[in-house]
Amino acid sequence: MKKILSGYLIGILFLIGCSANDEQNSSSNQDSSNNLGDTQQEELSLPENLEVIAGNLDVPWSIEKLEDTFYLTERSGTIVKIEGGEVERQSVELKQEISTASEAGLLGFVLAPDFSESNLAYAYYTYEESDGQFNRVITLRLEDNVWREESLLLDKIPSGSYHHGGRLKIGPDGKLYATAGDASEREIAQDLDSLGGKILRMNLDGSIPNDNPFPNSYVYSYGHRNPQGMTWLPDGTLYASEHGNDANDEINRIEAGQNYGWPIIEGYEEQDGMVSPLFTSGDDSTWAPSGMDNYNGKLYVAALRGSAVLEFDLETGEYREVITGLGRIRDVQIEDNYLYFINNNRDGRGAPQENDDRLYRISLSELD
Repeated sequence: MKKILSGYLIGILFLIGCSANDEQNSSSNQDSSNNLGDTQQEELSLPENLEVIAGNLDVPWSIEKLEDTFYLTERSGTIVKIEGGEVERQSVELKQEISTASEAGLLGFVLAPDFSESNLAYAYYTYEESDGQFNRVITLRLEDNVWREESLLLDKIPSGSYHHGGRLKIGPDGKLYATAGDASEREIAQDLDSLGGKILRMNLDGSIPNDNPFPNSYVYSYGHRNPQGMTWLPDGTLYASEHGNDANDEINRIEAGQNYGWPIIEGYEEQDGMVSPLFTSGDDSTWAPSGMDNYNGKLYVAALRGSAVLEFDLETGEYREVITGLGRIRDVQIEDNYLYFINNNRDGRGAPQENDDRLYRISLSELD
């Protein structure tokens, strides 16, 4: 198995354990005016084929890229803009108080198709109010370098101690998809009346599409524990990554209306009426998979506990680590034959190095 970058960074692979196979809350809070860029004077010994685009990020969660501009959400409730070598942390004004619970915060983020004209984006965040803690899907509008919550699309997505889901993507069908975790209440993943433990699908205005598999329901698929990644192949096939229960992480091919088994089955287990994964980490290991993308028939998946970017070959059924040695990887994005990815060593479970967390870039040709 070929591993790119392995051994370049010493000591970064030590992870602090916890009871759940996911990430813990970050204990770090950076000043919004710090030097986010300033990555040219790296003290770490990095190979020439890896580029550090930005450092000193505060637990980044999602990568969005429009032409040469990046927008990264940070769990603490800010968005980092990177353009022309300049790095700026932009404030986000939300209508609810953002939660600082473990794994919670400002998570999924996707730019509207007409963002260049509308300055509109979609976001998923965890909040707290008097009757509990929940997740919601909203629109944000960028004005004068400040993102402001504008419209509420979907509210009261279950949120517990762990397992918030949080990934947002616009599919090739023009619909908005959101992954929702089981909020540490495993039974709700099988309850079609609950939004937890599901992949959700909605129109861009927050209404329910007429062709969703269950009448008057946002539920697109169910029986999920904590899905955190989605990607569509050019033929429109949807794949998702999912955290297992201490092991048995999954990569699934998602079809409308299907039941993916949690908590009744997991990993290699099978049962009539339930879908088993294409890939699983098995009973004895864990990846803690998060964001994902695809290229040339292969899935590229960020792995937190696996401390790697994993490559899954859909044709051969094999997988390998293509990036290691940089700690916990949260999200990936592929564009113009380049793989972009962010690490999350400051999320409370990693071993952060100086200038972590970072946004990286490497040519896909270097991974062959």
